[in-house]
Amino acid sequence: MIIGVPKEIKNNENRIALTPGGALELIKRGHTVYVQQGGGNGSGFPDEQYIDAGAKILPTIEEVYDIAEMIIKVKEPIESEYKLIKENQLVFTYFHFASHEPLTKAMIDSGAICLAYETVEAPDRSLPLLIPMSEVAGRMAIQEGAKYLEKPIKGKGVLLGGVPGVAPGKVLVIGGGVVGTQAAKMAAGLGAQVTILDVSLNRLRYLNDVMPANVVTRFSSEMNIRDLVPQMDLIVGAVLIPGAKAPNLITRDMLKTMSPGTVLVDVAVDQGGCIETCKPTTHEDPTFIIDDVVHYCVANMPGAVPYTSTIALTNATLPYAIKLADMGWKEACQKDIGIRTGLNVVHGKVCYKGVAEAFNLEYHPVDELLA
Repeated sequence: MIIGVPKEIKNNENRIALTPGGALELIKRGHTVYVQQGGGNGSGFPDEQYIDAGAKILPTIEEVYDIAEMIIKVKEPIESEYKLIKENQLVFTYFHFASHEPLTKAMIDSGAICLAYETVEAPDRSLPLLIPMSEVAGRMAIQEGAKYLEKPIKGKGVLLGGVPGVAPGKVLVIGGGVVGTQAAKMAAGLGAQVTILDVSLNRLRYLNDVMPANVVTRFSSEMNIRDLVPQMDLIVGAVLIPGAKAPNLITRDMLKTMSPGTVLVDVAVDQGGCIETCKPTTHEDPTFIIDDVVHYCVANMPGAVPYTSTIALTNATLPYAIKLADMGWKEACQKDIGIRTGLNVVHGKVCYKGVAEAFNLEYHPVDELLA
């Protein structure tokens, strides 16, 4: 199979979808890998490393899309890429369709096969291609939140870990999945007082067992959220409904109850956000303030640490990319139910229920499209 790896062009997105080592594994199996010139520079992987692995370098993004049977990316295509995607081309990337109607309609119109990292499932129903970036984003949520609590950038002026004689900061993490667990671990490691919310009692029991003493668990309900937010210095939204839009758990009216300089970090922003007042921002302009509350809503947080993120992502995606390349997308989806769950749009038809419901589009079961 001919595989294309374009340079990411989203604002300050420095990751690349495939390391030189990943390219080598595909090339060893007889596949051809084309990488856009300079695509790996931001992650610390220069063109020479791809050439040494046997990949071919193409100077422009147009040439990569034009030659490839499968495109492997990190982030969803942006508007300037829509016209480059061809009918019958397999695009393997994070799409997050349910929060972006123009992208959804553009991919329907393209006739491409859109296989989304974020809905590929493991046998235990976990999301193996979302986990590594969720781990990075969860840890970064605390790193960034701690920074924006500083007074010169309009935060409360609170040091999360405190010092002897001064109480540590208070952190609320909404969601006890991968993002929330990593955020709570990082905040606890800094010495903060952490509360983590979830709707699953089994998950809360697990977190209660494994977290240090400065992390407490609470059941996630509107009443509990309203009770907790006025007390907090940093609030992390870490809610995920696979393939669907995140629910708004922090509402606009709750901002009035928060202290000036409270920081909100919405890690779910690429799925529509779980904080009503959040809208996607960029690494270039990451924050905005509403009712004296600082909002950090960068939709590609792991792009700020691209060396770590690129290696972590390739570790997870490569086995799936090899299957897709070796078998072709249709046979791979027929034989691997986990890959099949990654299909979102095929030849103009929406085959992921959460996406169809988000925009009132006709839903086509995957089995119908694989027949």
